[in-house]
Amino acid sequence: MTTSGVRPALVYDEVVRATERRLLRLGLMLSGSVHSAEDLVQTVFARAHRRWDRISTLDHPEAYLRTMVVNEFLSWRRLLKNGEVPLAEPIERPTTEDIGNRQAQRDAAWQLLAGLPRKQRAVLVLRYYEDLSDDEIARVLDVSPSTVRSNAARGLATLRDRLPAEEAN
Repeated sequence: MTTSGVRPALVYDEVVRATERRLLRLGLMLSGSVHSAEDLVQTVFARAHRRWDRISTLDHPEAYLRTMVVNEFLSWRRLLKNGEVPLAEPIERPTTEDIGNRQAQRDAAWQLLAGLPRKQRAVLVLRYYEDLSDDEIARVLDVSPSTVRSNAARGLATLRDRLPAEEAN
């Protein structure tokens, strides 16, 4: 805040540098693909740049950018037509456990998540990956908190139903 009580406008480049990695991780969780996540975030940054005069004066421009990423993901009409299964590329740490089994479980989780409708997937990613409350998710998606809860319940029920019987026990 300045002495006049007006918040100085943030510099676009600084906000991009500060939020890019987090938004890319969010895009990865939503899209399941590093390349799609990059496209998603690049599209959002391009749109945000055109409106930066207005966005920079918001109290939380980072939250606004996060909302833009989620909305852009939900509006995408492009679907994977080549049968690719989205996989994350996490940093592997040395361990004594069966890495093949852990990777198989991770791949199965990605396949289950990728099979959800976009809104349900977005709700689950925002709830369990971004750790947002129902009210915060409702603001991001521009829906009511009860819609967030019903999408979360449906998404989790679908995931439970699709879990192989031996893993559910």
